[in-house]
Amino acid sequence: LVLSLAWLGPALGDEEKDGEVVAEEEREKEEDEVLSDEIKEEDNVLVLHEHNFARALSEHQLLLVEFYAPWCGHCQQLAPAYTQAATELRNESSLARLGKVDATAQTALANEFNITSYPTLKLFRDGNRTHPLPYTGIMDTQGIVRWMRRRAGPSATLLQDPDTANAFASSQDLVVIGFFKDLKGTAAQAFYEVATEMVDMPFGVAEAAELFQAYGLSADTICLFKKFDERQTNFPVDPARGLDTAELIRLLRVHSLRLVTEFNNETSNQIFSAKIPHHMLLFLNKSSSEQLSLQDGFKAAASTFRGEVLFVVVDVNGYGADVLPFFGMTPADAPTLRLVKMENNRKYQMEQDSFSDTAIRTFIRAVLDGKVKPRLLSAEPPEDWDTRPVKVLVGKTFEQVALDETKNVFVKFYAPWCSHCQAMAPAWEELGERYKDHEDIVIAEMDATANELENITIHGFPTLHYFPAGPGRKMVEYKSVRDVETFSKFLENGGMLPVEPPVVTKTPGNSTGKEDPSVLGTDETRDEL
Repeated sequence: LVLSLAWLGPALGDEEKDGEVVAEEEREKEEDEVLSDEIKEEDNVLVLHEHNFARALSEHQLLLVEFYAPWCGHCQQLAPAYTQAATELRNESSLARLGKVDATAQTALANEFNITSYPTLKLFRDGNRTHPLPYTGIMDTQGIVRWMRRRAGPSATLLQDPDTANAFASSQDLVVIGFFKDLKGTAAQAFYEVATEMVDMPFGVAEAAELFQAYGLSADTICLFKKFDERQTNFPVDPARGLDTAELIRLLRVHSLRLVTEFNNETSNQIFSAKIPHHMLLFLNKSSSEQLSLQDGFKAAASTFRGEVLFVVVDVNGYGADVLPFFGMTPADAPTLRLVKMENNRKYQMEQDSFSDTAIRTFIRAVLDGKVKPRLLSAEPPEDWDTRPVKVLVGKTFEQVALDETKNVFVKFYAPWCSHCQAMAPAWEELGERYKDHEDIVIAEMDATANELENITIHGFPTLHYFPAGPGRKMVEYKSVRDVETFSKFLENGGMLPVEPPVVTKTPGNSTGKEDPSVLGTDETRDEL
């Protein structure tokens, strides 16, 4: 409207004033809508702001709110699943509703609920504004729906007779039933908490004496029923310690996995959410009957290490093909075995003399006892690696360059696919040009996806480490602004940034006292591994 008035003003004459009045009325109308506590919906998602938020909490017993940023790629990716989940719950006439807040526009709400990343989902129950619960489910439609359903209804089904219990126990591949003498006791209440959290499997509860007798139980016990491996696993409740919710969740996660799990699209989330500290991987070609037979010894060894080592089969020509570069492998390397320590991604290779269960057990025990050295990846160095302004390091050349006691070495650890690494690449090249003739300063980089180091673990990209000259193998992580001038100040000041006086704004009332996050190379701006 304003643009139209600007173009047509000379022809309209005095009518331009009427147009300005109309434009002002439109603006006032928009402001009134924002100030109103009316709650509008978009695709069954409540559109919330600081003036209608309290009303939304009072009208909806269970309200899941997404705090988002319009420019956030993860938010945009979640949006279709979020609206579909909202529609499913609305169609069920569920108590649960979904809402959203543009945290970049509604800064008061973002600050109140400590929103530091996007998207952040929080559940508000019974109008409680001070203690929202963080969303802990899977970020897809069914994950959100299951998570909300479990909180809207009873988290566990009451089972009152053997026939009902037997039907429930065999209703799905994984079923959990808690047997308690007193359903109002602390152990049963802790069980309900676990049931609320573990939405990917059904939970039941039983109190009747005949059900204890039917399942051969005499005390409070949690039973996991499976349609594979051992059919029933019991977890008795310690009378003295009670029921530890975190430990029960861990046990159920561990025992809900098969003794040997095939790595595929359906199991990948289970594999990594089980939080088992070591993974033993058998890489094979499933089209080879000879290689398939190796699974027998692999499975026979698995039960010995349940809960400590997760056994996984990876098809090198199937879903597992994408992970082969992570191990420096090709399909031709199959069959082969690797053990991975999940805390630091260290990989250990078993010699292929035997795939027997005895050999596998012996190898795993040796790794766990610290008797086997990790197999570290290293690419081959380019022929001109040391003639470029930015030196190209690989695993096998890293120590001779970075730990040279006569040099101050500044290294960028990057991933080729990392957008933040790509964005800072020109600045790093310019830095290399600036210091290429300095005898005691080396600017270098290393592809951390193709090279591994024994004593340095890279957790995010890009990571910048400074190795000062002199004895002692010291290392300083750089965590400031990623531009050439700040890099130079860091180098010229011996691996630390000089302390500068605070900037005082000259414009009255314009200082927020906050740093501009757009210029900081914070951890939040990293692509995580």
